[in-house]
Amino acid sequence: MKPNYKEFQNDEEVVREIETLKARGVDPATMYVITHDDDRTDRIADNSDANTVGASEVGLGTSIKNVFRKKGDELRAKFSELGFTEAEAENLENKLDQGKVILVLKEDHPVNM
Repeated sequence: MKPNYKEFQNDEEVVREIETLKARGVDPATMYVITHDDDRTDRIADNSDANTVGASEVGLGTSIKNVFRKKGDELRAKFSELGFTEAEAENLENKLDQGKVILVLKEDHPVNM
């Protein structure tokens, strides 16, 4: 199953989108917020009841490797573990470099993202 994603310019937009998706019946456990800044990611996830990509999603091995990786490598690894190809992960990481917020929906859900 291929994950869906949507990019946002600011935190408020992504929080509103998550609230809309939850109102449509999408399980918040299938939503992941990723930004280039861990504090920003945590803040958005806390404000919206979405998830961040942690050890349970990427596995213990990748999680330990991420401690020693550069930020870009870490982010690409997270996208890959969520089901994106290497090229897609690279593209998404570039969007994060531009300050965007990426919302990933792992569940195949009939919602336009």
